Amino acid sequence: MKNFLVHNDEVKKEMLDSVGVSDIEDLFKQIPSIARAASLELENPLSEMETQKRVKSLAKKNNIEYTTFLGAGVYNKFIPACISQVASRFEFLTAYTPYQPEISQGTLQVMYEFQTMICRLTGMDVSNATVYDGATACAEAVLMAVRISKKDKVLVSENLNPEYIKVVKTYCWAGNIEVQMFDKLPENNSDFACVLIQNPDFYGEITTIPTVNTLLVVCTDISSLALIEPPKNADIVVGDIQTLGLPMSFGGPYAGFIACKEKYLRQIPGRLAGRTVDADGNSAYCLTIQTREQHIKREKATSNICSNQALMGLCATLYLTVMGEKGFKQASYLSAKMAHNLSTKLSQKGIRTLNKQFYNEFVIEVDDAEKFLSELKSNNIIGGLKLDEKRILIAATEMITEEDIERYLACI
Repeated sequence: MKNFLVHNDEVKKEMLDSVGVSDIEDLFKQIPSIARAASLELENPLSEMETQKRVKSLAKKNNIEYTTFLGAGVYNKFIPACISQVASRFEFLTAYTPYQPEISQGTLQVMYEFQTMICRLTGMDVSNATVYDGATACAEAVLMAVRISKKDKVLVSENLNPEYIKVVKTYCWAGNIEVQMFDKLPENNSDFACVLIQNPDFYGEITTIPTVNTLLVVCTDISSLALIEPPKNADIVVGDIQTLGLPMSFGGPYAGFIACKEKYLRQIPGRLAGRTVDADGNSAYCLTIQTREQHIKREKATSNICSNQALMGLCATLYLTVMGEKGFKQASYLSAKMAHNLSTKLSQKGIRTLNKQFYNEFVIEVDDAEKFLSELKSNNIIGGLKLDEKRILIAATEMITEEDIERYLACI
């Protein structure tokens, strides 16, 4: 156990000599002094009771009384209180993802049920047990398509979430894969590994799923599939599960999903949970179709940087279970209803909606987007996302009320 003891002066000198410096400070000489703190200048320590009071006083400075119409990939959704209570139980909330079948039947069953729910919603045959987020799901799907087709070019829609595009390009750059962006899909696309589109797209527009001569990857808002026909003619369907019981939380943690047709099963990255029977004939759960670098040769792995978000998947599974089919559809219906109500009333005030058809998110055109949003913010309303000087992306969820819409209209 001596290796875990604090280093004494003799050991420190031996370590410094081995790297050719005489003092620990020499290790930091390359960092400019202007970038280094002379000292931490910490205040005197506080007791636990004093700390609680201090933190509460600081928290009161936050203005949380905003009504938000902000979307663009992250949405203010209703979350039943029981979800955080169950997800916070020690059996699930651990420092490491538990998946050994002999000790984690509960976690593995949740992963299995999550996969089943995603398949039902997307119309696909197989789903994994989540990846990091929607952006990495898109990128991993592109890599899947490249492995399947043995081609090194991909077509990506310009109407995909801009943040997702950046992640896709980063993955492809590292894999020497050429990314071609498109506004109008080229008729001849057979030379590409896949076509990646988003529906509803980043601007909220619901589009017709195209017929392509290669693999089709569709990124979707999973909540929209309560009302919109799932993209069953796609080869791979991806997205983020933030709208399934995950709070906005300043940007995460969220999780993504990847679902596909059964013939591509062995190319899907991440963990997959399967159901079997034990020696006594009872149902049992385990990880299956191991394509991860921890289980097979690293060069044959489907992804070396992909993991799952089991706890977030648990929250999504709980959300869908608690809401049920009726509740899930009702929440999506209310989101669409409020968005269309706001769009209609804005048009009555002379503000044009640029979308032809949309689910719960749309783009408006105004004279001055900055001024428009500033006026709303001064009245504790986050009015949407500024796209440019004249365009604003607005979203509504079931958390928006008719009174919120009237307040919005009264401020413009």
